[in-house]
Amino acid sequence: MVSTSTLINPNKDRRLHKRIALSLVGRLLDETSADHDMRTVDISCSGAMIRSAHKPQPGAQIVCYFNDLGRVAATVIRPVPQGFAVHFNAAQHKRDKLADRLTWLFNKDRLSLVEDRAAVRVATSGPAVLTLSDGSEIRCRVLDISLTGASFEAEDETPLVGDIVIAGNVRGEVVRVEQKRFAIRYKRTDEI
Repeated sequence: MVSTSTLINPNKDRRLHKRIALSLVGRLLDETSADHDMRTVDISCSGAMIRSAHKPQPGAQIVCYFNDLGRVAATVIRPVPQGFAVHFNAAQHKRDKLADRLTWLFNKDRLSLVEDRAAVRVATSGPAVLTLSDGSEIRCRVLDISLTGASFEAEDETPLVGDIVIAGNVRGEVVRVEQKRFAIRYKRTDEI
């Protein structure tokens, strides 16, 4: 009889999703609300290897603010010499949006991709308050607006790519996040 321990290969990668070598800079907020610099070594829609001078303990709950991805809550899995590995605490629809965005980021330089916009944006300025699905509010400033979407600069936390927000009486989906700036695409009533 073969024991189950002999069937498990300790060198086999047991990650849920394949990681890609993609360097994204950002900040992390640890359990004490201290802010630290970070950079990804590799990343997937379910986790990342993070290089940082700050090394939280395994099991620590942190919040990562990635340029180009936005805010993602995570659990520290294990330390490594240059940093630590994390598992993202995100619902499946958020993981799907992260996967789409990571694919685009990974391929944009290789394939000379450009952000595609269906309508011309007009620069504007003014305060705005967006409401997330859970009722929380994001205070921000409008940067530009078009027939299909708008971009904003948040005062504090930014939403995550894929979040649904309400701006006035218009519903939109966050399609891009970079540092404090983010963009939404308006959702038609037949998409809701």
